Amino acid sequence: MLWMILTAAAAPLQVARNALQRGLVGDAGPWGATLVRFLFGLPFSLAIFAVVAAFAHAPVPHLSARFAIAVSGGAVAQMAATAALLVAMRRSGFAVATVMQQSSLPLAAIFGWALLGDGLSGRAWSGIAVTTAGLVVLSWPRRDQMAGARLGVLLGLASGAAFAVALNAYRDAGHALEPAHPIFSATASVCVAQAIQSTILVTALALFRPSALTAVARSWRPSLGAGFFGAAASACWFAALALAPAGPVRAIGVIEAPIAAAAGRRLFKERLSARQLAGGALAAVGVAMTALG
Repeated sequence: MLWMILTAAAAPLQVARNALQRGLVGDAGPWGATLVRFLFGLPFSLAIFAVVAAFAHAPVPHLSARFAIAVSGGAVAQMAATAALLVAMRRSGFAVATVMQQSSLPLAAIFGWALLGDGLSGRAWSGIAVTTAGLVVLSWPRRDQMAGARLGVLLGLASGAAFAVALNAYRDAGHALEPAHPIFSATASVCVAQAIQSTILVTALALFRPSALTAVARSWRPSLGAGFFGAAASACWFAALALAPAGPVRAIGVIEAPIAAAAGRRLFKERLSARQLAGGALAAVGVAMTALG
């Protein structure tokens, strides 16, 4: 039950972070805006970890090659997923890109089943299938939008695939670090991942696009907001993944889609069609089936 609460809390936090990041893409570019999520989120993640560690009961972290490989792989996959999502938002709109990113749902379930041995009931698999069908209906562009939206849709799908890899990698990292204390291992993994991501992106941008670093520094005020929401969302996601398989966690996380639709309409003047609303309702039914499974 706790993993459901954590996942439900992560969804609006993630939408808030994405909305703030979307406004930074123009000046800083997708990689600069991606850096914002991790660099400005790291201090908040460390603070969250300090609180969790203070209340944890004698956890004994097991630093190993398995943990290092899993957290590093997840960090790189999450960077690629975030950059692809931000560009997709510019191409296809905030709400549609957010929904296309939800393709991580079936992919996360399949990867978790194939690579980590996660077991899912028949009802959960059915719920994942229904949710996926709803996402397809929701995000499929109209005929007159097909040419312009195609790249955004493909980038959204690529983002979903990369997020699916990251979700399972982080789940494995948490189990490798300290399986007996999932919240401790989850928040610790967030800090390590964000440190890796910040180091890679700062180094790469300093070498290849220093103007992006200047833009990130110039926009530090909204960046702090994106960092806070990103750190809080990541802590909730990681903790939920430490407690449950990636497929069901991602299924509950689809509640992010209607929140993103509302945010897209209010902040970016985007509207969803009746077909897209119907697809959202179908996805909601699938989420309920997965949660009950």
